[in-house]
Amino acid sequence: MTPRTIAFLGGVLALISSFAHAHDPDAQEIEVPEVSVVGERPVAASSQQFIPDKEYLLQPQGRPAQVLRLIPGFVAVEHSGGAGKADQYFLRGFDADHGTDVAFFADGMPINFRSHAHGQGYTDLNFIIPETIEGLEVNKGAYLPEYGDFATAGTVNFRTRQVVQEGVVQAAGGQFDTQRYLLMFSPTKDKIRTLIAAEGYYTNGPFQNDNQYFRSNLFGKLTTNLTSRDELSLTGTFQKSEWDASGEIPLRAVQDGSLDRFGAIDPSEGGKTTRSTARLNYHYDTPSGGQFIVNAYGQYYRLDLYTNFTFFLNDPVNGDGFVQSDRRVMYGGDIGYKQHGDIFGVPSIGTIGFQTRVDDIHTTLGTQTKRVLTGVRTDSDILEASYAPFVKAEIQPLSWLRLAGGLRAEAFTFDVRNLCDTCAEQPAGQKSSGLVLPKVNLILGPWAGTEVFANYGEGFHSNDARSAVMPGSSPLARAKTYELGVRSKPFGAEGLELIATLWQLDLQSELVFVGDEGTTEIRGASRRRGVEVAARGPVWGPLSFNGSVAWTSAEFRNGDAIPLAPELTAYGALLLKWPEGLTSQLQATYLGVRPLIEDRSVKSPAWIEFDLSERYRLPIRLPHGRMEAFLFIQNLLNAKWEQATFYFESRLAHEAAGVNDIHFVPGNPRMVMGGLAWYF
Repeated sequence: MTPRTIAFLGGVLALISSFAHAHDPDAQEIEVPEVSVVGERPVAASSQQFIPDKEYLLQPQGRPAQVLRLIPGFVAVEHSGGAGKADQYFLRGFDADHGTDVAFFADGMPINFRSHAHGQGYTDLNFIIPETIEGLEVNKGAYLPEYGDFATAGTVNFRTRQVVQEGVVQAAGGQFDTQRYLLMFSPTKDKIRTLIAAEGYYTNGPFQNDNQYFRSNLFGKLTTNLTSRDELSLTGTFQKSEWDASGEIPLRAVQDGSLDRFGAIDPSEGGKTTRSTARLNYHYDTPSGGQFIVNAYGQYYRLDLYTNFTFFLNDPVNGDGFVQSDRRVMYGGDIGYKQHGDIFGVPSIGTIGFQTRVDDIHTTLGTQTKRVLTGVRTDSDILEASYAPFVKAEIQPLSWLRLAGGLRAEAFTFDVRNLCDTCAEQPAGQKSSGLVLPKVNLILGPWAGTEVFANYGEGFHSNDARSAVMPGSSPLARAKTYELGVRSKPFGAEGLELIATLWQLDLQSELVFVGDEGTTEIRGASRRRGVEVAARGPVWGPLSFNGSVAWTSAEFRNGDAIPLAPELTAYGALLLKWPEGLTSQLQATYLGVRPLIEDRSVKSPAWIEFDLSERYRLPIRLPHGRMEAFLFIQNLLNAKWEQATFYFESRLAHEAAGVNDIHFVPGNPRMVMGGLAWYF
């Protein structure tokens, strides 16, 4: 570290130390009753927000990723012609693939997988039961020291509930043999608070070859106070899924009529996965205004994914099917201390923390025909670990001026062992790497309910360990993020909130391990910049609105387009609470034109999709509880739209050579789903 860095760290430590001793050690500690305080949580950037559950409980529950569209500029689409694996995420000019540049957490536990068999940062959210989430904590850019790997375009933390005041049994069904069952209740709600939930989901989807997608989820959480000053939470989850997929289909086959829009070239695609997680969250509040924090987690994960993108391009006889397998144990945690206090009359907060994570992985890539293994391309054991101390300081020298900033250091170790001496690709070796990331935030206001923000922060994403250990590689891709924004509530604290943000993100050259090929690609430096505008809150009486528009320019520094980066995205939702127990929500999601190759000569079409949700409290008197009926219509106008869209070379069985073409996953047609919920 530089002398300036060491001096800054020492200053924050001194600040925390002075706070910790700024009380009378002989003062008597007095027990006081618990008091709930509700208020606006301060934010460091205009793009930072908390999305409470009331804004997404009417969302469709078949795909947990659907709630992400409430985040301005965020779009998540299915990737493989059948639910089951991770979605494809778009945010701030990134086709973040399955999560490379968006960091996801559940109660602070990382969800992204490093050095995954299918893609770096792979994030499968299907282990989350949406009803167990009390809110989404959203941070864009890289302005907060507590977030590290993958936190370049942004971070999303799913914060789970401690209890539910009403238990619920819910059953839903709809087109394409879709069924969903939910049980959620709290056996205890006082000193020991518990929450138990179970979910079962099945659908065949609109495809000619049934998805046969089955997902089961279990969730359990226990929260208690060991003393009057602390809180301990223990959470466990279990998920198991299996599915068949129709894959990405070539546009030429649909246009010439040889393939239905919901057909498949290789109907043997699909997969199965299992995920178990356990996490501990603990904090202790000191008498002097400090807080001691300890979090720990562990995960066990398995995935077998069968795919065929190019059909018969490389093997005209058996086809180009391949299988990616991932087995891993991931564990880690963090420890930290936060101190509130005054320095010379200036309200201040100092934080110091340390985070660590270990991924112990066995991953393979092989060829397969109709899910029968025919060869092995890579077979690797990977041990990847990271260690990250960070410090953060927040001060408010004036009523209209706040400053927040800090430093985060990252140290990584990569150890890759090749288990296949006969494979053509044999990545192996050891390497270590590190960097220091500064963060600075300036907040002005509020004036008449308006705040102005200026932010700078450096973040990064790690590259796959198999590319990181290659000679001359750069294991950590640094990102520099900038932001100017304004948030305003011109109609009062309970009125509509308006947000506008201007941002830029520069990402250095990086190595990308292509899991589908077992090879490494070198990509150049890039620059993304854009504007986001959003509005959310009550409009008039029972009518509320939540909407956003995001425009982005995304280019490599040589002027080439970044493939798949969306130029324009938008979301809008109207929520109306009728006087007789009926709640209605109309939503629209828009994804604009995207260049599919660097020279912009091929682009994907734009699309817009409307959804309608209705929920009605039935006027039925029950001995215990109440009943609700609900209805969801996806793609209300039955538009033809495309989800994941790519441009690459493939070959069909009757073709003499490969053809460069658009390949896509069709968006679902109109789908109606309804059900009943009993609250007890």
